[in-house]
Amino acid sequence: MTAMFRVPRSRGALSGALLVLLGLWGALAPLAGPYFHFAFAPDKAWTLTSGRVWLQIVPGCAAILGGLTTLSSANRAFAALGAWLGALGGAWFAVGVPLSALWAGKGHAQLGQAVGDTNRQVAEQVALLYGLGAVVVFIAALALGRLAVVGVKDARLAEEEEAYAEDAPAPGPPQDRSEPLPATPPAARTEQVPATPPEPMAPRTVGSADVKVAGAPETEETRTTRRPGANA
Repeated sequence: MTAMFRVPRSRGALSGALLVLLGLWGALAPLAGPYFHFAFAPDKAWTLTSGRVWLQIVPGCAAILGGLTTLSSANRAFAALGAWLGALGGAWFAVGVPLSALWAGKGHAQLGQAVGDTNRQVAEQVALLYGLGAVVVFIAALALGRLAVVGVKDARLAEEEEAYAEDAPAPGPPQDRSEPLPATPPAARTEQVPATPPEPMAPRTVGSADVKVAGAPETEETRTTRRPGANA
């Protein structure tokens, strides 16, 4: 059952990207539109009013957040939640201005009057409020429809995962796979044989002719002794 909630990210990629673009337009157009005199009063760029914040910027941010969730989520429930959030943002674009008269007082909408002539005012109301909201709701509904359909590939993948989960062995208690170590035989005792002392060497008789003191000068007697045939 859990595998049925998985969905390819490509399923909501196009709808999510469109929701992000429409949300950016709905949130930034009221701030940058006065450069082209395409906005609601006051006709000043980057000026925040309560009407712009609650009736244009907030629903635009909702569409952006919903589009990002639908675009990036691989879970069917979270992607559908993002699509619902985008749909709510689009609906608020469409009905927010008439409902703002309930708390603005005196029966006037909280958003200012559209600037320009009649044709420009109609274009501003369609592009910035009512028409924009209708398109956002349509894209979000399209994403919800795609996410609600379980394709053949999704069902086959879910069946394979459930079959694999059933065939997998149930986790049991951990087995002790440690093997007993073989007993170490006692080390053989080595007896130390006493070393045999070296045999004493026989004393050597050194003759007077064999002894020569280092550094002593040679004498006539020494030369006679070392001369061949001197001892004969």
